[in-house]
Amino acid sequence: MNKCSVFRFRRFSRKSYSAFSSMHKIVNIGVVMSCMLTFAHVTSTSAQTVATEQQPAKMREKELEEVTVTASRMETPVSQSAKLVTVITGAQIGNAPVRSIQDLLAYAAHIDVVQRGGHGVQADISIRGGSADQTAVLLNGINLTNPHTGHYSLDIPINLSDIERIEIVHGPSALIYGSGAFSGGINIITKKKTDTRVYAQTEAGMHALYGIEARGTAAIGRTRNSLSVSRRKSDGYMANSDYDIYNLLWQTRLVMQGKSGLDFQLGYNRKEYGANTFYSALYPNQYERLHTLVGTVKGSFGDSFKIIPILYWNRHYDQFDLIKNTDTGRNYHRGDTYGANLIFQYRSRLGVTNMGGEVRREEISSSNLGLPMAQADGHYTHYDSRINTSVTLEHTVNMEYFVVSAGVLMNRNTIQQGMHFYPSVSLAYRPDEAFKVYATWSRSSRMPTFTDLYYTTATHSANERLKSERSESIDLGIKYDHPFVSISLTGYLMWGRDIIDWVREAGEEKWASWNLTALDKQGVEAGLTFRPGYKWPSLGEHTTLAVNYARMNQTCDTKGFESRYSLNYLRDKCSVQLSHSLFKGLSANWYFRIQKRMGMFRRYGNGVDMGLQSYPAFSTADLKLNYSFGQWNFHLNLNNLYDTYYYDMGNVPQAGFWLAGGVGYRLK
Repeated sequence: MNKCSVFRFRRFSRKSYSAFSSMHKIVNIGVVMSCMLTFAHVTSTSAQTVATEQQPAKMREKELEEVTVTASRMETPVSQSAKLVTVITGAQIGNAPVRSIQDLLAYAAHIDVVQRGGHGVQADISIRGGSADQTAVLLNGINLTNPHTGHYSLDIPINLSDIERIEIVHGPSALIYGSGAFSGGINIITKKKTDTRVYAQTEAGMHALYGIEARGTAAIGRTRNSLSVSRRKSDGYMANSDYDIYNLLWQTRLVMQGKSGLDFQLGYNRKEYGANTFYSALYPNQYERLHTLVGTVKGSFGDSFKIIPILYWNRHYDQFDLIKNTDTGRNYHRGDTYGANLIFQYRSRLGVTNMGGEVRREEISSSNLGLPMAQADGHYTHYDSRINTSVTLEHTVNMEYFVVSAGVLMNRNTIQQGMHFYPSVSLAYRPDEAFKVYATWSRSSRMPTFTDLYYTTATHSANERLKSERSESIDLGIKYDHPFVSISLTGYLMWGRDIIDWVREAGEEKWASWNLTALDKQGVEAGLTFRPGYKWPSLGEHTTLAVNYARMNQTCDTKGFESRYSLNYLRDKCSVQLSHSLFKGLSANWYFRIQKRMGMFRRYGNGVDMGLQSYPAFSTADLKLNYSFGQWNFHLNLNNLYDTYYYDMGNVPQAGFWLAGGVGYRLK
């Protein structure tokens, strides 16, 4: 009883100590150690332990700060959100045997990651069976989804050391992330604190793998600054699968009075990689050269009445060689996306009201996408553009046991007629701090990409008259969250109309873009997480076992045609993650997944058509060993431990066993 702790509470809502919130201050409460667990699980979210300097009388400080997510236009405590949201924390990212965001998302049971190359070279990210074009990708709440094609939506200048957390919103999310979030959204949140002044890591491994990453931060006056740079390269695990990737990201936060501030972001991403059979099995020597520039400014002013202005620009260059270093089938593309948002938030006794507007212009200059130009501009002979205008209105009421939210997205695009409305209603019931029942109904839409509209080649035939996709969905779920165990179960239904797909008749070589009349989905997502260290400290406070499973059924009227996307969906996926300590400073992180994809693909062997085949089920296991000693960290990654031969899509085999190791240094 001679040890004490200090608990620090920050602005909790609908709690017995909500009076602290109105003070806009941090309140310290001293308690004896025997009372610690009583206070530690007052909130339903997991407490975050923050290391602090030693204090007199051997006092320790634990900060209990409720995790907030952008599961609406405003930041919402995850325990109160009426949407199913998965949060991948920075600590989880550091423990995972991955080298890219794409690798990391492959472990999420509800996400289908179709990798065409290793370590984030290129991947299609799908939520609940949607195509890559139906998943919105955001960086700090700013929509950077690529209108050219969803294949490039994750070509953003982000390093793993920059990421504070990743938020994944399941299901149609037009009201949250805009009309592009047809099947869900991924929001990558970067670090803003300067508590780590220098971070550096280098890595090497099989297949001439080499990687280096460095990040530095500095607080200068009222600014918080960070600069990160990385390079990853490999000769590849098979012919023409080499890659060379650069990332550069600069961030500055200008801290103003109260909670007001401005965030500036400027980034550059460069990728060059072999695209062996990426788009056609008949051409194994395809090659891609990509460059991306991103610039954003985001402000936040006020507290109870908040104004959030946003400006952003994203430019993406692409040179595609059908046969590497030849003019045969070579394409050039340049995409520009400009946008401006203005969001108002007002908190009152009646709840929280959000009103926002966005104007977004999307352009494509290309050698084959768009309408013919009167005069060529270098390599570019075609051009097209469109303007998307949207207004959102949402109100949330937080009562004693209920959280009710309703809103509407009003959207107009210059390539379609009239204004379109996409409403959403959600309800969460919380009979106690640990248990939650929630339900959501929403409508959503997505415009066709420029590839859907114009990509006509020897193997593809596009359709300029494509209509926008439409959907209506219902979610119903329950969640129990306790420091020892967390359980979640969600069921959903979705009815899609005019869904865009690439299809072809049996025996045909050309794929054609087409609006399917109907596509319906039924699915369930379940999760179970144990933290045994809560009850048995000898096992270690960071010991965690998580099991997640997702199953989905999808039907559509392809009318006997072969489907490229709609019927090639992930029906079953189960992922298991185990993290535990081996001895002081050494930890092991195991990742296992098994999955089964539906649909058929045309198999080619040595250029010979072997006919349609179904996708076999497969499983993989990965391991990361971490050893920390002072400011140094040593790691060993063992990917695909039992050398599974598998492919995520078509005829692109994935890497077998891959061993790599590295060392990192962190200066605080």
